[in-house]
Amino acid sequence: MGTRSIAAVAALTIFAFPAFAQQDTAAQNLARQVMQTEIVADHADHTRWQYRSHYQKPGEDALFYVIETDSGAIKKKIRTDGRPLTPAELATEDRKITDFVSSPSEQEKQRKSGREDDKRAEEMLRMMPDAFYWSVKSDSPEATTLAFVPNPNFTPPSMESRVFAAMSGEIVLDKAQHRLKLMHGTLTNDVTFGWGLFGRMKKGGTFSVERREVKPGVWLIVETHIHIDGKALLFKSISEQEDEVKSGFRLTPDAMTLQEAASELKSQPPDTLARR
Repeated sequence: MGTRSIAAVAALTIFAFPAFAQQDTAAQNLARQVMQTEIVADHADHTRWQYRSHYQKPGEDALFYVIETDSGAIKKKIRTDGRPLTPAELATEDRKITDFVSSPSEQEKQRKSGREDDKRAEEMLRMMPDAFYWSVKSDSPEATTLAFVPNPNFTPPSMESRVFAAMSGEIVLDKAQHRLKLMHGTLTNDVTFGWGLFGRMKKGGTFSVERREVKPGVWLIVETHIHIDGKALLFKSISEQEDEVKSGFRLTPDAMTLQEAASELKSQPPDTLARR
């Protein structure tokens, strides 16, 4: 959810929450049920996917094609700033793929990073029911929208969670499967680091994550939008400004190896990958 640079500075976060809300126990229990459903489903899901990833951040606007395998994921940039890559740029992308496939240490680094991301995500899901005050904002036969605000009695257990727990926002739940469809939040106040001596995350920063059922019972993130600014560590700017939209999901064959995925990316014309 875009916690990389946030995590680097969140260790010194000190934030005070006003006690302006009360807990709706039924809404909290619903949030707890959905988070537990997500954790169980994630442990049971061993599918691998290939898809297009349109990634944007300041100074970068790129379209990638990604293939996940049991041994790791490979991606290839196929467009930049809305234009096709030049032959030289495509050659550079192919060299990156070759280097990754021939480097067990880089593959293990990727797997380790993935395990750490999965662990942090699970910790966040387990934390959410107690980190916030919950209420029902709207309800329909298909979905329920829950609003959340920081719980002033909750002590965040980790660096990332200190920033995350400072958010107010909403989650949209699929009622049939008790799955999380949408989550967005906003920093309702500046988040200070070391009582403000080392900096602050600016009020108004936002994040949004949308998930979609791409296969019966399998829900994946299809959009991520993070826009948070601040100053920290002797006035150096920190920024988490990124948008990613994923599309064209296709199941990766179970037996596909990392080498076969690399060959697929190298052999397919970029226009073909862009249209998949």
